[in-house]
Amino acid sequence: MTPKKLLFIYYITLGFLLLYSFALVDPNITLINLPIWTAFRNIMVQLGYYHRQTSTVLYISIISLLSFLHILLVRSKSINPTKLAIATALLLLFSYPFLSHDLFNYMFDARILTFHHANPYLHAALDFPSDQWIRFMHWTHRPYPYGPTFLPLTLIPSFLSGGKFILAYLFFKAMYGLLYVWTVKMLTKMNKTYGIFFATQPLIIIEGLVNNHNDLIAVSFAIMGIYYASSKILSALAFVMSAGIKYITIPAVLLLNTAKHKKKTVQLSFALLVFIILYISYTGEMQQWYFLNLFLFIPMFFTLFKKSYLFFFSILVSYFPFILYGTWDSSALMLKNAIIVIGFTATCILFLLHKNDIPS
Repeated sequence: MTPKKLLFIYYITLGFLLLYSFALVDPNITLINLPIWTAFRNIMVQLGYYHRQTSTVLYISIISLLSFLHILLVRSKSINPTKLAIATALLLLFSYPFLSHDLFNYMFDARILTFHHANPYLHAALDFPSDQWIRFMHWTHRPYPYGPTFLPLTLIPSFLSGGKFILAYLFFKAMYGLLYVWTVKMLTKMNKTYGIFFATQPLIIIEGLVNNHNDLIAVSFAIMGIYYASSKILSALAFVMSAGIKYITIPAVLLLNTAKHKKKTVQLSFALLVFIILYISYTGEMQQWYFLNLFLFIPMFFTLFKKSYLFFFSILVSYFPFILYGTWDSSALMLKNAIIVIGFTATCILFLLHKNDIPS
């Protein structure tokens, strides 16, 4: 298959993902007051809420095709990763975070400061009961839960929106798109294959560009720290920015000390990050987007990521109980965790069967 045909199929698949993302749109959200939008939203609500089996089949089909295309694109030698990333970010700029409500929480947390002129660390959404945005928020009872470096970033799109929901929505998603493209560009300068891998990885696309979890931003700054390793000041600033978003990438700060005992330092940093993900998954709930943070180690352990397609695919598949049943009850959570564990176990078995492919 020629690169042009491959890219054409890839963009068409992203187009289907864009449309499908509105299958679980919150009925309380009115993005735009246009009859054509209302008709489209009603069709997608019928699909996502009342034809869940069909919706589940469509979801599995889309992520399966994206995963297959990802493998083919990584093997391609004539594709420009940065141009591909720009096209991807522009397409998904209009997508809906159908598997998470976190984006709306980020938007309201910033709004508390830019619109209500209050401290989001001291106030929760419920402190502003007359605000119409509360209708489509979850976790309205908690104050700001993230680190000190994420809030200033979110104030930019919040301030630029002038309090308008649709503008805030698009500006927030644009911020994610810009950092995603910049990350692809940095990785491409290190190694072109790294850039294509990151740009087309389905977990990055869905959890980062569609669901817009701030883990993608933490990864972007951590990779920035690696990219600017020759400048201790820029590198340190980038790692601190990453760690200060939600603290999970704190082990990446160790990468500042890669000049001496580089191999051991990198391995220790990676091991600590894995431990943190496992610990918060065990003490709380295993969330699919936690695994986004692992991608900051692409430049060090690329072979590991390249051979872990099944694991990352299983993470996305683990959403099907929610899409099918519409809830994360105890049985759905057990099934979600089981799918991820099975995917991880299968990946480990494959590594044992191909020991020479395991990076040292």
